[in-house]
Order: sequence, then C-alpha cells, then structure tokens
Amino acid sequence: MTLKELHFFYELTQTPQVTQVAKELNISQSALSLAIKSLEQKLGESLFDRVGKKLVLNERGRFFKEQTYAHYVALKDAQTLFQTNQLAGRLNIAASKTISNYLMPDIYFNFLATHKEVSFDINSINSTRIIEQIVNSKLDIGLIETNLSHSNIIKEHLCDDELIVVTSDKNSPRKLFIDTIEKKWILREVGSGTREIFIDCLGDMAKELDIFMELHSFQEIKSILLKNPNTISAISRVAVEKELKDQTLFEIKLINIEFKRAFSLIYHKDKSKSLLFNTFIEFLKKSLQT
Repeated sequence: MTLKELHFFYELTQTPQVTQVAKELNISQSALSLAIKSLEQKLGESLFDRVGKKLVLNERGRFFKEQTYAHYVALKDAQTLFQTNQLAGRLNIAASKTISNYLMPDIYFNFLATHKEVSFDINSINSTRIIEQIVNSKLDIGLIETNLSHSNIIKEHLCDDELIVVTSDKNSPRKLFIDTIEKKWILREVGSGTREIFIDCLGDMAKELDIFMELHSFQEIKSILLKNPNTISAISRVAVEKELKDQTLFEIKLINIEFKRAFSLIYHKDKSKSLLFNTFIEFLKKSLQT
C-alpha cells in the first residue's frame, strides 16, 4: 500500500462522490478509481459498494478504516518530523573503556540536556570490537584509543592521552628501566587500546614482560594494585588521577620510554552525515579540546 492510495481511500470515506473527490484532489476520475482498485487488490477485499457513480464504504471498508486511520495519521506526521526538528534522532555510539568511563559521561549528559528529541544507544567495549562494528555498520560513531584502522573507516583526532606505569608500593623507585621491574604486571585484555599502545611502545621488550593477569576494566586493575604492592600496571593517566592525588598509587617513570597516544573518533566512510551526526561530533570535539 502507498500513502497516496490510503489518502484517496480516506477522502472517499468522507465523500462518496468520485467526481467531486477527483476534482478536490486535482486528479482524473480514472486515476482515483485505479488507485482504489489497486488498494483493494493488495488487501484482497472490496472496501466499497459501487452504487451508481458513488463508492459507498462497506463493512470491510469500515473495519479497515477503523484499524488503520490512526497509523496513517502517524505516518503523515512522520513526513514532516525532521522539518520541525532537524536534530531529532537516535545515535548508536560505542567508546573504549577509558573514554567511556572517564571522558564521555558528562558529554553525553550535557548534549542530551540541550537536545530533548535526541537519544543515544551507548556501549562500552574495547577498541578492536568498535572497529569491527563500525566496519559492519552496526555503530554510527566509535571512540577508540588505538592506532588500528581500516580502509572503510574515517578516523579523526579528538585529543591526546598518556599511559603511565603505576603501583601501590610507596617505597618503589620512581624511575626505572623496564627490564629491572620485578613486580607482577596486571594488564587490560587483548584487543584493548590501552594494552595495544603499551605493547607496541615496548617493541621487543614486551616479550620479556611477566604478565600475571589480564582484566577487562580499570576498576578491576586498580582494585588489584591497591591491595597488592607487588603488582604494577600501565594505565591512562585520566583513570588514576584521584589515586595519584590521594597517594594511594604512585607513578613510575620508565627510563627512555614514553607512552603517548591519541583518542580518535571513527565512523564508516559511507556513513550519511545528518545534522544530528555533525552537531554531536562538533560538540564532542569542542568538549574534549577545552
């Protein structure tokens, strides 16, 4: 069924004179009759009794109108939905754990508080999975912390970050060569941006690393570190700002090694850029760069 056929049908339910309705709609009588016949063929039912030159609604037609008119009105309203509010819509967004937990909550809240007709589907997964879902068009926007990319992905810089090495051992030296560290390493799982950056920066030295545990969240890692001074981890500075300030965790600077990285925005190269899409990205960049 088409909206045009339904429109003609509802008009005829108000005025059974085909000639008059055709004139009001500025179409020929034959075009009106063909549209109604097409609708009836699709339904497999006659909706009108043909009485002379009139089309009188029959019992099946009355039932059809009763069951469908409210939906038709809603569909007609939907045609003008984005004319009245260009920012209405739902965005499907996924961010890596660091970005999701420590950067995005206020940004999501502030944007939604300003734009009442917008909603988000928010996911927090590792960067590798975000890239996979963007490639498969399952996400509108991805926020990642890895250098990995894909030929079908557009990648834009958001802001810079730094990984640091921390322990709860207050007596540990504050500067060390990595191969002199005898503590147990607690790292994020394979596929996380934090882990990938750390391992990539170490190069061949990563093979000698004593990785004792792999966990899926920074909270889990911090919990282990705080209870076990003989453990150590590489973690985003933004994730341990409070612990560093409270001196429950302590930074160890690795001699001759720095862990710099960028947080990036990604989306599919064929993604249509609506006003909502562009407005949120602009808001996101501005929020992270202030």
